[in-house]
Amino acid sequence: MTEPAIEVRGLRKAFGTHTVIDDLDLTVSRGEVFALLGPNGAGKTTTINILTTLTKPDAGTASVSGFDVAAAPMQVRRRISLTGQSAAVDDALSGIENVVMFARLAGLSGAASRRRAKELLESFGLTDAATRRVATFSGGMRRRLDLALSFVITPEVLFLDEPTTGLDTRSRRDLWDIIRSLAAAGTTVFLTTQYLEEADQLADRIAVLHDGRVAALGTAAELKARVGGDTVELYDDHGTLLREIATDGSVTGLRRALDELDRQGADGTVTLRRPTLDDVFLAVTTAESRSDLVKEIA
Repeated sequence: MTEPAIEVRGLRKAFGTHTVIDDLDLTVSRGEVFALLGPNGAGKTTTINILTTLTKPDAGTASVSGFDVAAAPMQVRRRISLTGQSAAVDDALSGIENVVMFARLAGLSGAASRRRAKELLESFGLTDAATRRVATFSGGMRRRLDLALSFVITPEVLFLDEPTTGLDTRSRRDLWDIIRSLAAAGTTVFLTTQYLEEADQLADRIAVLHDGRVAALGTAAELKARVGGDTVELYDDHGTLLREIATDGSVTGLRRALDELDRQGADGTVTLRRPTLDDVFLAVTTAESRSDLVKEIA
């Protein structure tokens, strides 16, 4: 059996009297794109900080690429790359100088560093700004440069903490393509995101944190199925929702719902709404709904 890329057991972390992570368990397979969702303060960034050796846990164990993050932090760091929520670029240098510097620090030769810098700046749409000082970059450009630095050397495990915050739609989708290509080549990607569509599009599996624990875990399709099937919705001419009828999404189920509306003499516009990750997120993080959602989907 292949050793997992990330394994977490009974992880706990508190800051003062506030427990951020409480008995957290996670397993991420090699080559998997794994998304961690949760409301602000749920422990997403703290989890990444522990897994990347920036923060020590109070209890429990965590390993990355087979190395314990507490016992062998240098071995872990040699195998990972991290992009945090704040850009870690040097304002005094140009875009290309930033990338070349990181490439040299990673052990590439001068010529190889320059080649890699040009490739990455092109991939992230920064070729025209390559020689400009980063101090003149917009927030979105700085974010793209920061992401480019994470790809100087292809890591075994790539950690991305809300990577597309501040990016426009095109840049966000370009990054999705890069993440997909890395995963296809064998890199494990562990990301947090505030964009549920991003998790839906990218992740092989998704975990939702609540109160420091995994409250739901599975593929996007599995999680959506847990919060209900499709719903036929009837709206009036002003866009007000008049009726909702649950259906299993089949042709027979849809006909049955429409027949029911006909029998009631209903009039208006009908749409078919499918469950989204927004529904999952709200169900998991709302106290009265949480008990209805199974923690892990087999």
